Amino acid sequence: MIALVGWIGAALMCAASFTIDADYGKAMAIAGLSLLTLQAYSNSCYNLILLNAISIGGFSYALYL
Repeated sequence: MIALVGWIGAALMCAASFTIDADYGKAMAIAGLSLLTLQAYSNSCYNLILLNAISIGGFSYALYL
């Protein structure tokens, strides 16, 4: 199940890269990073969890400007 979540998160991040200037692109990036954070937590990749959390914060800030 975690592998599927990771693949969905990666797919969302790939799709978001082409639409990042639009609000829905930022929302897709936030969703993708959230799913990838679950996979990183499952694998104890704490550096990736921190990176994803900071990125989610940055995309959220850009989304609500």
